[in-house]
Amino acid sequence: MPWTEREKWAAGDAVASYYRETLQRAATRAEHDRTRRKIIKPREMPWELSPHGLMKHMINERMNARVETVDIWMHILLPGSRSGKHRHTTEEGAYVLEGRGYDLHWDGDFEIGDAYRYVEAAEPRRFEWKAGDVIYIPPCTTHQHVNLDPERPARLIFAQNRIYRWSGLDDLVQIENAPEYDGKRTIDELLGRLQAASRA
Repeated sequence: MPWTEREKWAAGDAVASYYRETLQRAATRAEHDRTRRKIIKPREMPWELSPHGLMKHMINERMNARVETVDIWMHILLPGSRSGKHRHTTEEGAYVLEGRGYDLHWDGDFEIGDAYRYVEAAEPRRFEWKAGDVIYIPPCTTHQHVNLDPERPARLIFAQNRIYRWSGLDDLVQIENAPEYDGKRTIDELLGRLQAASRA
């Protein structure tokens, strides 16, 4: 008898309209994209005091920007301070706008298969940077950014690809918080310190 497995494949009564919805999204995509911003003004870029430090988000998927796969933000390291220490699956690049400092990178041995396995190097490698340099952070590398100038901030522009996250490989681990992320300071206070340091 044909279709002898019918009792198995025909089980269930849930229904969906996934294909029709995908078709509708495709048909209205151009119209939807016209509502997404191609220019984002500084006042529209939100600040965040995060466990990794003080950031200004320039492009983020939550900002209704016409960007599909990349997030970009400015990371501000206050004078003599440092970022948090973290690791993520995504590779990352940064351009140093101003300042001087160094990165600490703990290389990792990782394997993604049926299970995720990660072994971190015991000691970090140190990479010096200054304004005009580009920093590359490989996938699954624990890292931290340090500002060497005790009087002036350092500003770095970071870019990261969202594809990793969409592929289910968004392994983000915060190992150490930035000193400013202590629950006692506010963004307004830090921006005031930043403006004062910039005028010095």
